[in-house]
Amino acid sequence: MDSLDIIVSIRKIVRSLNLESKSIQKDFGLSIAQLLCLGHLQSNPGYRSTHKELMNLLSLNSSTISGILNRLEKRGYIARVSNEVDRRSKSIMLTASGIKLLEETPNVLHDRLADRLDKLSEDDKSMVDKSLKIIISAMEIKGMEASPLLTPEEPIDP
Repeated sequence: MDSLDIIVSIRKIVRSLNLESKSIQKDFGLSIAQLLCLGHLQSNPGYRSTHKELMNLLSLNSSTISGILNRLEKRGYIARVSNEVDRRSKSIMLTASGIKLLEETPNVLHDRLADRLDKLSEDDKSMVDKSLKIIISAMEIKGMEASPLLTPEEPIDP
C-alpha cells in the first residue's frame, strides 16, 4: 500500500460525509453539527447538556457552539433553562419539537459509524484511534477544531 491509497481512502470518507451533510441540510434544514447536538441531548438523562459538554463533544469553540444553539433555539428544537444548582449558568434542553425532529431524521452516517465502532474490540478501536492520530499529525492539524464550516476569517492554507 502506498500513500496514494491512503489519500484516496481519506477522500472517500470526506466525500461520503459531505454528501450526507448536504442531504441532511436539504431534507431537514440542519447541519450535521446541529443534528449531533440534538442527538447528544436525546441520549442524556433529562434530555439536558451544557454548553461546555457540547464544545468538548464536537471539538468546536464556544462561539461556534453558541451559533449552533442559537439556530436550534430559534427553530424551537432546544431551550436554554436555568441550572437548578447554579442560577448563573444555563442547561441546554431538548424540546418536544426537537424529539419529534429526531424521530423523523434518518440514522445518519455518523450514527451508523458510531454503532459499528462501538462493536469493535477495544484493541481494534485503539488501533483505529492511533491510526487517525497519526494521519492528523502527518497533516499537521492537531490544533484544528472540527468546525462544520469554514468562516471567512479562517485561512484555507495550513
